[in-house]
Amino acid sequence: MLILLPIILLFLTALTLVILRLAQPNFKYSWLIATGGATLALIAVFLWQTNLPQTLALPAWQLQAFFYYSPTWLADSVSWPYALSLTALALAIVLTSVVSANVNPMAWAGTFMLTALGLLAVTAENPLALVLAWTALDLTELITTLLSVEGENQSEGVIVAFAARLAGTGLVIWASILSIAASTPLNFIMLPTRAGMYLLLAAGLRLGVLPMHLPYRQERTMRRGFGTSLRLVSAASSLVLLARIPSEAVAASLTPYLLALTALAALYAGWMWLRASDELTGRPFWLLGMAALAVAATLRANPTGSIAWGTALLLAGGTLFLNSARQRSLIWLSAFVLLGLTALPYTLTAPGWLSKEHSSLMYWIPFLPAQSLLLAGFLRHSLNVGDISLESQLPWVKAIYPLGLILLTLIQILLGLWGWEGARQLGLWWAASTTLGLAVLLAWIAIKFLTHLAMPATSSRWVDILRLDWLYRAVWAIYQILSQVSSVITSTLEGDGGVLWSFVILILVLSLLTLGI
Repeated sequence: MLILLPIILLFLTALTLVILRLAQPNFKYSWLIATGGATLALIAVFLWQTNLPQTLALPAWQLQAFFYYSPTWLADSVSWPYALSLTALALAIVLTSVVSANVNPMAWAGTFMLTALGLLAVTAENPLALVLAWTALDLTELITTLLSVEGENQSEGVIVAFAARLAGTGLVIWASILSIAASTPLNFIMLPTRAGMYLLLAAGLRLGVLPMHLPYRQERTMRRGFGTSLRLVSAASSLVLLARIPSEAVAASLTPYLLALTALAALYAGWMWLRASDELTGRPFWLLGMAALAVAATLRANPTGSIAWGTALLLAGGTLFLNSARQRSLIWLSAFVLLGLTALPYTLTAPGWLSKEHSSLMYWIPFLPAQSLLLAGFLRHSLNVGDISLESQLPWVKAIYPLGLILLTLIQILLGLWGWEGARQLGLWWAASTTLGLAVLLAWIAIKFLTHLAMPATSSRWVDILRLDWLYRAVWAIYQILSQVSSVITSTLEGDGGVLWSFVILILVLSLLTLGI
């Protein structure tokens, strides 16, 4: 029951906010209700620590052709860090929203609904529970993004992103079918080795790493608050799958090639993140770069490292994306967050570079610079001027707003020291020190020189090749051709000669069946 408690609290709080908004549009205490519900949900996730691991299963479903088990959820050392990060992010969104002039309780309700679905995804114990949560999140993201974009080109990008996520969901279903066919039903506690490769590709496809793709080119329409929640919750629902994949799931012969593709994605994302004009414009590259580091950790038989990079993506990214009113007195928060990203001993990302396998120099050459680019970009964007002046706000706003950012920073420090298998790790100090020194150098170069250069064109040939836009455009062109053919056939059959053509097709089919018999 403890698994469902934060989910129920979030759903009830969202429902309450919606009802109050419709019944009393001028209700003055919506913020207090949202803050109270998010706080209770965060406390409920902390209560999971009293009984880990724990499972919750629904009655049996009649879908045994595809899924052997009924939907089941699991709270353990893998799901708890993600659940804690998501609920802390929801509370931080409400706390930092006090600086906004136009506060909409419906946005808070949407954030809570997304967070509840994200908790269902990160605690999924088997593919059926995960697919249900993924589908709900994907449909929510599809509808929300289509309503916020303008123009046919942007709408096509949204459809491409939705199709890529559906393909990842299909790989999970296919892995489940193959496991059932082999009389080894698929679940995430005892994962069959043969299913691991499909799950890795499913997570990589949904995160945009394997193969690398970035269909969302403009993030300005999805601003802070709900937009941040939408992007980070969706990423967390896929990142958790990386920690469930067994180390022997990927064939050793494929690992170097997959690591090379992952390194390419990490370097590209880190460079574009460093060059972005602001943190919201570069948000897709932050997600892609940190997700690439998580995928690399899984490929190196380090599932704990993937959790470290995944939760750092949520907490550090949330701190930066929600920090709209910046002042010098809060610069220490960015320093603590940056420290947690360095993989220094006893920080959140300290397990990130650990591995049971021997790492050659060819592994460190691309990935350490990729992490340095991400750190340098984080430092550069943290020093930018905010959208809102905190000095002109009311005293109570000045007191409450920093609490949201402090909360995410404290959760990051807490996870580095307590609560899961990756806590209190020494890591590789030499790798962390090298990364930190290189990041400071890159940040200085970016502030001194790169800001005066024009951003790389988002439609350049090399950018399109790296993003695999040519592949997605080809698939989209084939889809449009098939759609036109379908329209011609439909108009023909619905015309005056439709009945005659129907009889001709029927006779042709019957003749073929007769010849077959």
